[in-house]
Amino acid sequence: MTLIFNSQKYRELLVEYQPKIIRTEEENEKALAIVEKLMHQQSRSLEEDELYDLLITLIDKFEKEYYSPGNSSTPHSMLLFLMEQRDIKQSNLVGVIGSKGIVSEVVNGKREISKAQAKALGDFFQVDAGVFI
Repeated sequence: MTLIFNSQKYRELLVEYQPKIIRTEEENEKALAIVEKLMHQQSRSLEEDELYDLLITLIDKFEKEYYSPGNSSTPHSMLLFLMEQRDIKQSNLVGVIGSKGIVSEVVNGKREISKAQAKALGDFFQVDAGVFI
């Protein structure tokens, strides 16, 4: 028995889930929830498999760009990455690198990380301070 891809059913799935390029963690979480739902579905149709593969591709692209610190990482992106990985809030950094206002400016990319702050962050996160310079 040969299964036939139903374009109309796929179109309906696309309308229901509206997959698109993922640009935020919130969008990523929504896509992950759909993937998890599809992953645990007993017998997926060809159209659901196609949607599943599409979402996996979009999630993979986002996560490689957002979560993978590499040569293109900046001190700011490293700070955000470490905060995300260790579930650190801005309030946890008050006193480590300065006041609430300074922490907010650093975390939001409005202020560069100073050498003294880099050393303090390195000690706090137990990483080489050079990742913040």
